[in-house]
This record gives sequence, structure tokens and C-alpha cells, in this order.
Amino acid sequence: MPWFQRAASLRVPGLPFAAVAVAGVALAVGVCRVLLGGHALFPAGTAGWSIAVLTGIVVGHLVALGRDRWWGGTGSGAALTLAILLLYGWVPAVLVSLAVVLLVAGARRHRWRQAVVHGAVDILGIGAAALALAAFGIRPSVEQPWEPVRWDLLALPGIVLAACVYLLVTRGLSWYSLAPRKTGLPTALRTALLRQGIVALALLGISPLIAVVAVATPLLLPLFAVPLIALDSTLRIARARAEEQLRDPLTGLPNRQWLLERTWSALDEADRTGARSALVLIDLDRFRSVNDTLGHLAGDRLLLQIAERLRTALPRGAEAARLGGDEFAVLLPLADSTTSAQRVARALVSALGSPLDLDGLTLVLEASAGVAVFPDHAREAEGLLRRADVAMYEAKRDRTGVEVYEATRDGNTPDRLGLLADLRRALDAGEVELHYQPKVGFDGVVSGLEALVRWVHPERGRVPPDEFIAIAETSGLMPRLTEYVLETALAQIARWRASGLTVPVAVNVSPRDVHTPGFAGAIAARLARHGVPAGALQLEITEHVLLEDPQRAADTLAGLTGHGVKMSLDDFGTGYSSLVHLRRLPVSELKIDRSFVARLAVDAEDAEIVRCTVDLAHSLGLLVVAEGVEDDETWERLRDLGCDAVQGWLVAAAMPPREATAWLRARDRAYGAKDGYGAGAAEAKGGYGPEDAGTSSPGTGEHGPLETPVPSSSTPAKSPDRVQ
Repeated sequence: MPWFQRAASLRVPGLPFAAVAVAGVALAVGVCRVLLGGHALFPAGTAGWSIAVLTGIVVGHLVALGRDRWWGGTGSGAALTLAILLLYGWVPAVLVSLAVVLLVAGARRHRWRQAVVHGAVDILGIGAAALALAAFGIRPSVEQPWEPVRWDLLALPGIVLAACVYLLVTRGLSWYSLAPRKTGLPTALRTALLRQGIVALALLGISPLIAVVAVATPLLLPLFAVPLIALDSTLRIARARAEEQLRDPLTGLPNRQWLLERTWSALDEADRTGARSALVLIDLDRFRSVNDTLGHLAGDRLLLQIAERLRTALPRGAEAARLGGDEFAVLLPLADSTTSAQRVARALVSALGSPLDLDGLTLVLEASAGVAVFPDHAREAEGLLRRADVAMYEAKRDRTGVEVYEATRDGNTPDRLGLLADLRRALDAGEVELHYQPKVGFDGVVSGLEALVRWVHPERGRVPPDEFIAIAETSGLMPRLTEYVLETALAQIARWRASGLTVPVAVNVSPRDVHTPGFAGAIAARLARHGVPAGALQLEITEHVLLEDPQRAADTLAGLTGHGVKMSLDDFGTGYSSLVHLRRLPVSELKIDRSFVARLAVDAEDAEIVRCTVDLAHSLGLLVVAEGVEDDETWERLRDLGCDAVQGWLVAAAMPPREATAWLRARDRAYGAKDGYGAGAAEAKGGYGPEDAGTSSPGTGEHGPLETPVPSSSTPAKSPDRVQ
């Protein structure tokens, strides 16, 4: 109920002071009227003393509870107050209520300002209940009590109305005067309403009985302490269970349910004021290894330290929660900007990354955080949490510490989920194609083909490869796509070999593929099934394969090379520590990323990087291929630098299998069968990476248009050793 949520989170400036002022005036007027009229303020004799004793027992019980009494935390005082109101009127009931509130506050050394507000609220609630009784012609006093013998069925509506009015006024004023606004949550409200329902039943059930006993046998009044204490205990248990529903039992931090509900409140407030809110999701890196090594008890103690450190590092106004395991969240109800939210996230990650002491053992746990901002990234609590989760996994995967949500990197939008389902159907129906792009040496000999994934959606048209490949990688569909590409490429190799074109194929595989158990054996089995020799297949990998599980990746790559499969390192220079990885990877070819090749002719630094890369690769016995060659000048510079082969729009665009076959046969006729153009000479790639959209053409940006016509083999070459 959004309207109820908004009403509960309203702020009423000056309400406590207004309540105290009005209650003070009402109390003074009431007492003066009673005294000037010659009436007693409180009943005397046995009834008065019995009420006083019962009040003292109630006060002692409330003090023993040891919990703050705010907005309906107990029901014993309310039941006793209503009983006195029904029997003796407004002034005696006020005196009993004030005695309970002030004595309890004094015994707990409570802040007197809050105690005064509590007393004022009770005075106004009792006054409102007295007016409700007066509406039915009921005006009891000490001299003329409204004795139960005069009650009839017509009195029942007055008693019920008085109880309801008392509850509504006292609980409503207490909520807006004393309750912190951050507790304006649906669960808290539902629990509070349930608690007030129990109080209402107790008031209706116990208050009339107290009045009956006070008139008939006042000495027995102290015995009502038993049901009143039982009522308070019931309410205390209900309150404790409600808190458990919103609290993490280990760290004491709020839990996921609290976070979502509190976030809804914060977003609603931010929406009304035109402000921003932010959610930061934090996950501890490698925490599982601590549990596995030191045990779960040690892990729990570590989480307690993390929670305390998180509380200490929180900026003003921020609120933390534990979502489960080693995952925490921080809500920033007011965020100046996305940059400020990111700055807070970095400070929290830095604080959590400081050394921790665990039984004399110093541990350092790094953390990753994702940031999502309202209304930029989502307008609802669940969406904000999910987008922060997406950003957090990006930070964990890229080891950047903190990432802000980006829609372009989110594979879980409704549109992309629909595209995922369509991609799955397209793979099943064989609607995904491989196009082949040549890789040519400077002597004019074809040294490879690159097979790029292409998908024409029946409604969307041509889908950019980087878009649907990213969806496959984040959804778990990547193994299925890799299998499809391998099967298609190996089948094409077999057809080419049967027709006299011995063209090996290199398929780019993702890190997830390399880390799959049995991957090397599966590749060998596919080669045998298609009758393709291992030398006819080349796999392109990136440095990222060594980041997650280096040992498993190394074992898989060693198994592949043991079967005779060639390995090529793609996107060289864009990883984290290329030289270290290059030494550990069993590759025979290195491909220079297009980002260095594109400005080779005009940027001296890029030219120097390419020169050093070529020299390094050759010193290690590796072939060097430059990607993204688009103009003659770049071609010439690469040849002068000693590059072995080039690939790009200048040579040829990606072609469907039929056109690629014709292109290869035309080249075969033009140059004749040369050494190197045959087994191991042509390369095909599975199209995972920036090249997937095809090589760049002049003026088209990073990725050239897929519809670019393939240069005809009959087009005259610009030089004897270059292919147009």
C-alpha cells in the first residue's frame, strides 16, 4: 500500500512540542475544574490504595523488562488506564498514566524529554477516549463512578469506541513524535498493527474486569498483575519475533527483507524530493577459502569483525545490511551523484580490505562492490538491488574493486533475456552461421581464415556478435555456442579437405570453456569424429584464461597441445600482465590487438609497442598476426616492422562459406599451391571478441559493416604481393 507507506513515513515538524503544550493546557484545565468543583482527584480508601499497589506492580514489571517503551511496546499500563477512565473519569486515569510513564522513565534514567512526550501523548489519548464516552452520555467521576451494575448493551459501543480512540490517538502521536522514520517499513507496520490489535483485545477484555473488581472487591485488584504481566510478555515476544524477521542472527545487522523495505521507503522519499538514492552491494573475495581452511566458526568470527568494521566506516545517514553469506549491502538514502556513491563504495571497500586479526592470524580479505543509483539505473528496490549485484560481479570479474552499473553490460534486461531465448532456439535450428575472413602473409600467401559468428534474427535483423556473445557468456549458454561453432567449423574443414582445400580452422574459446573439465578430451573426440587432423585446428585464447584458475587452465592447454592442436594468443596487449602470461601459455602464434594497429601509421607510441611486440614474439619463436589492417600505409609499416601476417578489411571482409570457398580457389589459381598454403595455412575463428563484428572499414568506426561486399578475386592488386 504505497499511500499507507507514505503516510507512515511523513514527518510532522514540531509535533512533540505541540503535543506537550496541548496536553499541559488540558491537564491544567482538567485539574482546575475538578478542584474548583470541590471534587477529588483520585479515589480514596481501599479502592484507591489497591489501584496504587497495582500501579506499582505494573511499574516494577515495566522496569524489569529493560526495554524502551515506545508507541505501544506494552499493554498493561494501557489496560489499567482505560479501566480507571471507565470507572472514575479522565483526571484519575491521567494521574495513573503519568505515574506509570514518569516512574518507569525515572527508574531507567530515561531522557526526561522523551518521558514528557510519552506523558503528553497519554494525556491526549485519555482525553480523546473521555470525549468518546461523553458522546454516549457517560461522564464518570470519583464521586459518581460509572459502576458496572449500570452497564448494559447500550454501553458496549461506548467502551469499544473509547478503547479504539485511545489506541489510535496514543499510538499515532507516538509514531509521528518518537518513532524513527527509517522504521516506516511494511513489515514493521504490519507487526505494529498486529501488536495494537492484541492490545485492543486486552483492553476490552481486562479493563471492564478491573472496574468490576475495583467496585466489588478492591482488595483483589493487585491480583490483576498476573494477566497484565502476561499481556506484556506476549507483546514482548511478538516484538522480538518481528525484530528477528528483519535482523541477521549472526551479525545483528538488518537482513535482506529489511533492506528491500527500507530501500522502498528511501526511494519513495527521494522521488518526492527529486533526490538520488544509491545501493552498494559488497562481496568478500575468496571468503570461501577461509571457511574451507579454518572452519565455519572462524568464518563466523571473521564476519562479525567485517560487520563491525562496516558499521564504523558507514558515512552519516547510510545503513548497512547483511544479505547472506559474505554479501553485504549499504543503502545511501541520499546520494549527491553517481560519483559520490562510487566514492563511498571505494571507501568501504578500502576499510574492509585492512588486515584482520583472527586468533593471532593476520588475514587480508579484499572486497568487490557494485553501485546502482536511483533513478538512473532503476526505480524500484528489487531492480536497484539486482543492478547493484550485476555491477558487483563485474567488479569481481574484472578485479577493479568497484563498478557502477552499466546497462550495456547487463545480460538480464527483459530485451536481452528475450534475445537469449531466441539465440538458444537459433542454435537448435542451426540458424547461426560462420563467416570466414582471410589472414594473409606479405608474400601474398593465405596463412589463415578467421571464422566469425553471424546471426540474422527473424525480427531484429542482423544482431551484432558482441551483443549476443556477451549474453551467451553471462547466461551459461557459452558452452552450447562453443560446441556449435566447433562442430560447424570442423564440418567445413572436412568439406574443404575433401575438395582439395586443406584449410585448418582456429576457433576462439572463452575462459569458461577452458576451465570446463574434460575440454581437451572433447576437442580430440570431435576431431576424430570429423576425420580432421589436429594440425588443422587452431584455438584462440586470451590471457584471461589464467586469471580464475591458473592450474586448471594450464593443464587443459597442455592437454590440447599434447593432442596436436595449435594455440594462438588473441588480443595481445590488452590483458593484465601480458609478458608473464605469454611465458606460461603454450601458444605458437600471437595476434596484436586492433587497438594498437589502428593508429600505427600516425602514433609513434603505438608503432613502438607493435615493434617491441614483434621482436618479443620472434625471440620466443612465435608468429605475429596484426588485426584490423585497413589501409596501405599500415600494411607497409607492418611489413617493415617484421610482422608475419595481417588480417583486416584491406585484405577481405568476412565471407559466407560458399564465397570463402570461391575466394580460396581463386587465390589457389592465381598463386598456385605454395608451401604453407595447405595444411596449417588457413585459420578460422569462432568469433568471440571485438573482431566478431568484422574488421573495420574506413569511416565506419571500430567494427566494419557486415554487409560490406567481399573484394572480388578479379580486382587487380595494388602491388604484386598484396591482395585487394
